[in-house]
Amino acid sequence: MFKNDFPYFQNSKTIYLDNGATTQKPKSVIDSQVEYYEQYCSNTHRSNFGHANKATQEFEKVRTLLKEFINASAKEEIIFTKGVTESLNFIASSFAKDFKTVIISSLEHHSNIVPWHMQGRTLGNGLEVVNCNENLDFDMTHFEELLKANANAFVSITHISNAFGKIHDMEAITKLAHSYGAVVMCDGAQSLAHLKVDIQKLDVDFFAISGHKTFGPTGVGAIYIKEKYLKDIKPYQTGGATIHEVDFNGSTLLDSPYKFEAGTQNIAGVIGFGKALEYINHVRYENIENLEHKVFKYLDEELAKLPDIVFYNDISNTIGSRSFNFKGIVHDDIGILLDKMGVALRVGHHCAQPIMKKLGIKGTIRVSTAFYNDYVDVDKLIEALKRALIMLKG
Repeated sequence: MFKNDFPYFQNSKTIYLDNGATTQKPKSVIDSQVEYYEQYCSNTHRSNFGHANKATQEFEKVRTLLKEFINASAKEEIIFTKGVTESLNFIASSFAKDFKTVIISSLEHHSNIVPWHMQGRTLGNGLEVVNCNENLDFDMTHFEELLKANANAFVSITHISNAFGKIHDMEAITKLAHSYGAVVMCDGAQSLAHLKVDIQKLDVDFFAISGHKTFGPTGVGAIYIKEKYLKDIKPYQTGGATIHEVDFNGSTLLDSPYKFEAGTQNIAGVIGFGKALEYINHVRYENIENLEHKVFKYLDEELAKLPDIVFYNDISNTIGSRSFNFKGIVHDDIGILLDKMGVALRVGHHCAQPIMKKLGIKGTIRVSTAFYNDYVDVDKLIEALKRALIMLKG
């Protein structure tokens, strides 16, 4: 019933099941960006004529909205970035680089692996990885062993695996990490599309947020920084909009959040992201979670009926993404055939090569859902998969 709010579904007959890569955008998000460019296109935090003031007000309104949306303590804790990848790289390069040890999980996206390699960290040499069991669950016992062996570590963990949909218990992970003096960052790229996030409850020190995976525009995101760290972190870029005063002998910076937001921001994108958050508030998380869990369970049940299917985890503590393969079938071939049948999903390693290597596979077929997906979408997927299997098995 919510598909009517999304122009994509009015203009396309495609069964869209690649929400882990990006979500579709409601009309209110699209309209807000058009309105900015057509009616008050101006830069923010600079000029003081009418349209410039309006642009600044609309931009800053989103900061306050996002602060309330995740229950942050202050709007100064919300820093806009171009997405989760930039958010993670920002904290990695400007704050976490000074930590002797970084601890990550086995299910990380490359965006939370490669930045540590760029610092010269390798497994056992400044980088530690928490084991997962056969169901891909986070091994809390091993995590505690790593915390004991590496005092005051920097912990960086994905909230929801983009490849397998596993939900990490960030509240428990953070509580244990803090008890050993560790600082915690959470990759929340997949979070806000599926779950209500309460930063006070999670108690993480940093939380990376994606706009485009949360029904907002591409090229926009944010990083939540716990207030006590704001003065300790140096900007990793400086320039326009970050400066209090400059002469040739030196510069002084503004306070947070502005000292972290150098240059002209993605103004239309941020305004659009705000509309996405308003849309989620309109739909309400209780409805989103209820609808998603029902369709996700139905998806799992129907997939399980297909011959020779291979899963890598069950759906306990899982949402959003369901990954699988078929014995004797190359996953790329499934993707190509389903595309010709009007079904969009992702095949490959999903920017999570280490866990794929651990499982002894090159990649998977991934179906990733959002609350606007329904039983009809699942039925059409299953029908397409059956046809593809017949063609590939001869």
